[in-house]
Amino acid sequence: MVEPYYDKEGTTIHLGDNCDVLGTFPRECVDLVVTSPPYDDLRMYGGHGWDFYGVAWHLKRVLKPGGVIVWVVNDATEDGSETGSSMRQALHFQALEMRLHDTMIYEKDTCPFPETTRYYPNAEFMYVFSKGRPKSVNLIADRKNSCVGQLVATGTQRESDGSLQPVSASRVEPGRKVKKHSIRGNVWKYRVGLGKVAAERYAHKHPAMFPEKLAADHIASWSNEGDTVLDPFNGSGTTTKMARMLGRKGIGIEINEEYCEIATKRLQQRLLDFQETE
Repeated sequence: MVEPYYDKEGTTIHLGDNCDVLGTFPRECVDLVVTSPPYDDLRMYGGHGWDFYGVAWHLKRVLKPGGVIVWVVNDATEDGSETGSSMRQALHFQALEMRLHDTMIYEKDTCPFPETTRYYPNAEFMYVFSKGRPKSVNLIADRKNSCVGQLVATGTQRESDGSLQPVSASRVEPGRKVKKHSIRGNVWKYRVGLGKVAAERYAHKHPAMFPEKLAADHIASWSNEGDTVLDPFNGSGTTTKMARMLGRKGIGIEINEEYCEIATKRLQQRLLDFQETE
């Protein structure tokens, strides 16, 4: 591998073009990728371009069997039409024989680019690709179970008056042992902005810093302690920071030296509590 920009306590950051750096990695050395590439022309990243097809090919090569890629992405709107780049990228990963394990939604509590001719675009795609069957699945169960004491229908039939009635039902009686929480859905809502990371205001020099809780939730869901988590668009270092917090080995690749400095500073500081979901 190339000489790292930062290498300490199981976390490594490389300064350079992601395809060039990934080309030095051995095959099947990464358990999980959590990343958010530049979206069309929505954000400016210091004028650096990138090769989607090269990155996609390298990510499949370095991913272990059963490994997962979380690809957080959105589209620009040009001449009144969304580009659809994110969908074409998802189809290309499938063409590389990656499974589209889940199409998830990242919902923001604010709308950074309000529209006047369409509904406010406050959501992004979180495509979850897997190299074969995912080897690590730790689904988060934090959705409050509200079924206690309620009638739960298991089927319906239409009556002669046109109404639908349950054909069988069961009641979860109060006091009976039931799970307090069930598996969450695949639409995840997060606060955006400074929030609880106000002490890291310098990190927001990066134009598209995603929530720490988003990275942490995916790392917890698709990897285990001791696994290697990669972000080939490391930016301000959210993925590498959360990987370290959760006991994983983190690898970041970033072409912009200023962002490498920000990510390094975040890793050197005391680990802060990350933002909570709504």
